[in-house]
Amino acid sequence: MKPQYVLPFEKPIVEFEEKLANLESQPNPTPATLDAIRNMRVEIAKLKRETYENLDAWQTVQVARHQERPQAWDYIELICDEFVELHGDRAFGDDHAIVTGFAKIDDQKVLLIGQHKGRNLKERTECYYGCAHPEGYRKALLKMQLAAKFGVPIVCLIDTPGAYPGIGAEERGQAYTIAVNLRDMSRLPVPIVCVVIGEGGSGGALGLGIGDHVAMLQFSYYSVISPEGCAGILWKGATPDNFAKAAKALKFTGRDLLKFGVVDEVIPEPLGAAHRDHRAMAGTLKSTIVRNLRSLSTLSSEDLLARRYDKFRKIGVFEEQIAIM
Repeated sequence: MKPQYVLPFEKPIVEFEEKLANLESQPNPTPATLDAIRNMRVEIAKLKRETYENLDAWQTVQVARHQERPQAWDYIELICDEFVELHGDRAFGDDHAIVTGFAKIDDQKVLLIGQHKGRNLKERTECYYGCAHPEGYRKALLKMQLAAKFGVPIVCLIDTPGAYPGIGAEERGQAYTIAVNLRDMSRLPVPIVCVVIGEGGSGGALGLGIGDHVAMLQFSYYSVISPEGCAGILWKGATPDNFAKAAKALKFTGRDLLKFGVVDEVIPEPLGAAHRDHRAMAGTLKSTIVRNLRSLSTLSSEDLLARRYDKFRKIGVFEEQIAIM
């Protein structure tokens, strides 16, 4: 699928694809033209591989934010055989930035929770571009507790630049609500699989990120702060060079976080990233979710909770170096 929105480092790929499209559109192609088409397809695949295997951290952020990258509702439509949406937090309202509902993935019944940014301006305005309010996190926790009551495993699809930072959200207890989610998710006696599908920004992502298996897509990121926020604090300058420098320093890509033990798995994306092939990415994500749920279902509730506790207690290991005078 050719993207309508093209990132700067994707332009050479798109130029080759346009040349290929022109060749393929020729009526009655000659043997020489057919050879040229085959060679160009090989060259395009090679260029895609070389480009995406060598993305730096800031370029990875740009891919994670791509306007055509599949979002929570896209995955729900592609991987779920059934989905019944559940609304509201029983206290204030229904936050559209967080989708909750019971779903069936293959033969596995789950509670699926996803952070959704919106696919057009109307949806994005309703979803606050994926920035949830306290009522969104309360809704998610209420549905998780309902799932735990009936022994249904939980799947969380994380994609947010961060929790909504407005005055109303703070007045309604944004930080407290996220903290309650962290505490109570750690105690749920059912398997929890969390996947960062795009942006994993700060507490807004962590509020749905306490799981037995935490994974992230190859070109997603999971960070305590955005590169822009980090650059603004450290260097007081909102420039692309500072954004790139902050992204590199934060070490928030899948490769880094897998090494640090923050995530358990990095899920490969199709050639050219998820925004070019939604169906292929959904198929890979589906198989990953089903595989991990089946593995976790063999554990007792006591073992599951003990394993989850140990997993998060181990995060944050560091080394000290003694300065030689």
